[in-house]
Amino acid sequence: MAYYRRVGDVPPKRHTQHRTPDGGLYREELMGEEGFSSDSSLLYHKGVPSAIVDASPWELPDQTLTENRPLKPRHLKLHDLFGDDWKAVDAVTGRRLVLGNADVRISYVVAGQPSPLYRNAMGDECVYVESGTATVETVFGVLPARQGDYVILPRSTTHRWIPTGSEPLRLYAIEANSHIAPPKRYLSRYGQLLEHSPYCERDLHGPSEPFLVDGTDVEVLVKHRGSRGVTGTRYVYPTHPFDVVGWDGCLYPFTFNVADFEPITGRVHQPPPVHQVFEGSNFVICNFVPRKVDYHPLAIPVPYYHSNVDSDEVMFYCGGNYEARKGSGIGQGSISLHPGGHSHGPQPGAVERSLGVEFFDELAVMVDTFRPLELGEGGIAAEDPGYAWTWSGRGPAR
Repeated sequence: MAYYRRVGDVPPKRHTQHRTPDGGLYREELMGEEGFSSDSSLLYHKGVPSAIVDASPWELPDQTLTENRPLKPRHLKLHDLFGDDWKAVDAVTGRRLVLGNADVRISYVVAGQPSPLYRNAMGDECVYVESGTATVETVFGVLPARQGDYVILPRSTTHRWIPTGSEPLRLYAIEANSHIAPPKRYLSRYGQLLEHSPYCERDLHGPSEPFLVDGTDVEVLVKHRGSRGVTGTRYVYPTHPFDVVGWDGCLYPFTFNVADFEPITGRVHQPPPVHQVFEGSNFVICNFVPRKVDYHPLAIPVPYYHSNVDSDEVMFYCGGNYEARKGSGIGQGSISLHPGGHSHGPQPGAVERSLGVEFFDELAVMVDTFRPLELGEGGIAAEDPGYAWTWSGRGPAR
């Protein structure tokens, strides 16, 4: 991210002695990306960060993927995946895989229990809080999370989710096999967010103070690369990983609330890249927020029919009324999957209804991938089988 932050107690010069109050040495850890040639941070531990006393396999939730064949647009109703048992579910082990490919996995969970300590060594995570509140405890410090927050967790950040309040914590987890960052076109060559960016550094909220926890024989679940893709290991550490007295650098977890995204509008309909918020390798993340819409006297505010020939498009509907999808059964908690090879656009009647409209009250998170997406077990379980035929009003004869 290249946005420098300093938290807690660090020495005046990097890679030099940093003494404890009793004269011992804190252990310095360099956490860096891309072979230490990109963003990094220096963390100062009370214990030895590489010390483990046990390691055993961790069986992940079902990671099976099924090809989208026959090729169809699909509607997935994520609120159907969790019933009244959500109070016994945690935000890590309870995730259900909805869609995925070699670059990104999209999961959904409704949680009421604290999660185990967890580290994703596959890639960064971007977790959108659909509703509820949580405390996210991390090795860098604590992040409060609320409805509308994107919680960005860099690869290999040890953390856990603790739901707060009485409402269910609904999370839409976008797990990359790469790093997730603002689009390059929003950044100066030195990494500052530019004036045309729809958000700035003031909108990004990282930890503000160290978070120290004592403990012995502490378990951490690690998701990591294996010979057949994603796999898991359960580590046991002799002391608690949350032992960092201070850190500084440009690599750390942060939150960004979708309400702080300033929409870019125009006289005629703007293309999807104006809605982009983050990007990873072979995918982008966009959000569609409440906004003034096209103001040319002959404008058509809803999207034109379009063939995004290089991408699969995933839209998660998480607030308001999405004008282009009225009449299709899509509502709060729905996903639409529009794959490359299928032209898609507004439902019948949506164009006519939009004429003269000046404001859209809608909220959606979009992921576009440059490799085809396959269906996870959660996606298959949540599918509305009639969606593909909603443009024509009739299904197959068989």
